[in-house]
Amino acid sequence: MKTGFFWDEQCFWHAGGNYAFTLPIGGLVQPLAAGGLPENPETKRRLTNLMNVTGLMKEMQSHGAPAADRADLERVHPASYLNEFKRLSDAGGGELGRGTPFATGGYEIAALSAGLAMGAVDAVLRGQVDNAYSLSRPPGHHCLPDYPNGFCLLANISIAVEAARANHGLGKVAVLDWDVHHGNGTEAIFYDRADTLTISLHQEGNYPLNSGHITDRGEGAGTGYNINVPLPAGAGHNAYLATMDRIVGPALEAFEPDLIVVACGFDAAAIDPLARMLATTETFRAMTMRIKDMANTLCDGRLVLVHEGGYSEVYVPFCGHATLEALSGSKIAAPDPFAEGFASRQPGPRFDAFLLEVVDEMAQELRPG
Repeated sequence: MKTGFFWDEQCFWHAGGNYAFTLPIGGLVQPLAAGGLPENPETKRRLTNLMNVTGLMKEMQSHGAPAADRADLERVHPASYLNEFKRLSDAGGGELGRGTPFATGGYEIAALSAGLAMGAVDAVLRGQVDNAYSLSRPPGHHCLPDYPNGFCLLANISIAVEAARANHGLGKVAVLDWDVHHGNGTEAIFYDRADTLTISLHQEGNYPLNSGHITDRGEGAGTGYNINVPLPAGAGHNAYLATMDRIVGPALEAFEPDLIVVACGFDAAAIDPLARMLATTETFRAMTMRIKDMANTLCDGRLVLVHEGGYSEVYVPFCGHATLEALSGSKIAAPDPFAEGFASRQPGPRFDAFLLEVVDEMAQELRPG
């Protein structure tokens, strides 16, 4: 199997402003010693470093890609938004939304991040690779057409999907988002459309506040084509796999997509600073195996994973490595040094049984008809 790995050093150079965690400094908010936002280059850089050390990178088809051009961006974002983003970027940086600061050249780096997602989708559709992973940064799934938030400046996946429709005549696309935060941007962009099924698995009530409700199912032609699965804080390995089996699988089978794209965040992991879930490397490995099997059955294996969140510098590399092992079918492993401890911290039998009941109840509620 050939797996494409799309990345670019320049994406690691995206920089935010003077923040302490998610708050701008000032008043009573003291600067942190390390400085900056939780969304920083080290989680991504350490993933590529780990892949180089284990040899997994050598088994990937490693690629760069051109930045998304203005026509690509305008399929999703209005010209007024792009003009202001470019103006601030050229003037030294700034912030257009909430928690989305950028420095000089931020516009170009964000366009490159979207271009990597486009390149991954294009390579899969052309049959140049069997599946692909795009190490996009900055992320994209929170970005609305005209308003960025949650570290996201351009809607990477939506841009890639619309480019593929323009360039390849691509039909139905399913976007599965297992980032721990609700994929509100992707949802908003496709909310009234029947050609894109959006599914978001996220921690209930985390981010954005007051979004990601199970009752938000789309509108107009898109009614029924948006699925939110808000999982309780503390949900772990078994709850995630049950969600994949009991909700995601049936929804994809009913939709019959021509391509599956995963918004691949690793912030549901057990020690992420921005969430309170208990996923492990084995959770991400198993979810990747499941979605790969679904893609093989439903759309000739056409599957692309696009990097989103994940803020533990020490654990994201192991979660990402496990995901890419599963995606590529590689036998090269990076043993999880936290495996024993995180296995012991999984929900106990009573809470686990409750979580599985919650998943079953949501599966019933989301069932068509």
